[in-house]
Amino acid sequence: MSDPLGLIGSASNSGQIPTPGASRPQGNSNGADFKKMLMGNLQEVNAVQQDATRATEDLLTGRRNDLEGVILATEKADTAFKMLQAMRNQVMQAMDEIKQMRV
Repeated sequence: MSDPLGLIGSASNSGQIPTPGASRPQGNSNGADFKKMLMGNLQEVNAVQQDATRATEDLLTGRRNDLEGVILATEKADTAFKMLQAMRNQVMQAMDEIKQMRV
C-alpha cells in the first residue's frame, strides 16, 4: 500500500511526526495553475455567450439572416455554460468532501 500523503512512518523516521511537504515533491512550476485555467475557461465561456447574444440581436434587427448560425452559436454557448456548471459542481462536491474529513 502506498502512502501518497507521507503520513505512514517508515523504519528510518519511526516516532517522528512527518512535516507537511517534506517528503512530497513540489509542483511543476512550468504548469498552469488551477486559478489561471479556471479564469481562462470563464473568459472563454463569457466570450461565447456574448457572441451568441450578438448573433441573436443581429438576427432580430435584420443585420443577419442565417438562422442556422444563430442556433449554432446559441447551442454552443449553452453547452459551454453547462460544462462550466458541471465543473463548478464537481469542485463544490470535492470541497464538501474535504470539509467532512476528520483530521
